[in-house]
Amino acid sequence: MSQRQPRRNGEDRSGQPASTLFAKSFAAKRADMRHPSIPLAALLFAGLLATPALAQIDPETLPHDLSPWGMYLQADWVVKSVMIALLLASVATWAVLIAKSLELRTASRVQRRVLAATDGARTLADAPATPHKEVAPALIEAARAEMELSAGALADGDGLKERVESRLVRLEAAAARRMTRGTGILATIGAIGPFVGLFGTVWGIMNSFIGIAEAQTTNLAVVAPGIAEALLATALGLVAAIPAVVIYNHFTRRIAAWKGLVADTSAAVLRLVSRDLSRGVARDGLKAAE
Repeated sequence: MSQRQPRRNGEDRSGQPASTLFAKSFAAKRADMRHPSIPLAALLFAGLLATPALAQIDPETLPHDLSPWGMYLQADWVVKSVMIALLLASVATWAVLIAKSLELRTASRVQRRVLAATDGARTLADAPATPHKEVAPALIEAARAEMELSAGALADGDGLKERVESRLVRLEAAAARRMTRGTGILATIGAIGPFVGLFGTVWGIMNSFIGIAEAQTTNLAVVAPGIAEALLATALGLVAAIPAVVIYNHFTRRIAAWKGLVADTSAAVLRLVSRDLSRGVARDGLKAAE
């Protein structure tokens, strides 16, 4: 038997130096990289086949019109109903803005004119009370009517002033109710408009997910149009709600200013009644009439 030679430093069991073995291993790895094996190529080919291809989707079936009108035409009937309701709400908002602005402008102008004339009058008979639909002349007419009805009890000045004040308060309340008529719809649109639009969005996204499941693809060209239609409902909800809230707050401030003018006119009428009672004009007039 031959005796084994002792290994030298840097040699493996085969007797080859370690540097030689490392060089051979590195060369083999480079050869594998230059010439990939058949299983690796097969895996890459299978991955390409598994990727959703645009060729599997018919381009003619995809919606190309992403304008607001095109998205409306392609939307579900529920989403269409939501959009129509929000558009009608927006039209109602602007209609109320125009009508109520004209009404408030006319009422405020008449109220200021009558208030100035009432403050400058010396007696209730001098106050302007021409027939008009506005509340200011009605306040003066109400005070005159109560003084005529209380002709036999003019000595009780405090009682007469209380009765006149009661009439004026009721007229002020009725006028305020008439003036605020139509503003409630603005508050309603501003409160529920975004939620109605959100309902249309949720419904549209549900339909988009159903379409994704039926098409068996997550391609953006299939998903995006349905989501865009759904988001259009939310946009319309905001378009209807935001102006409604702004216009409602605007009318709230203007109606409050108009109520202040009415209150000032009512106070001026009460001053005329008190002045007439203090001077005894009403009592002297009744005696002369008798």
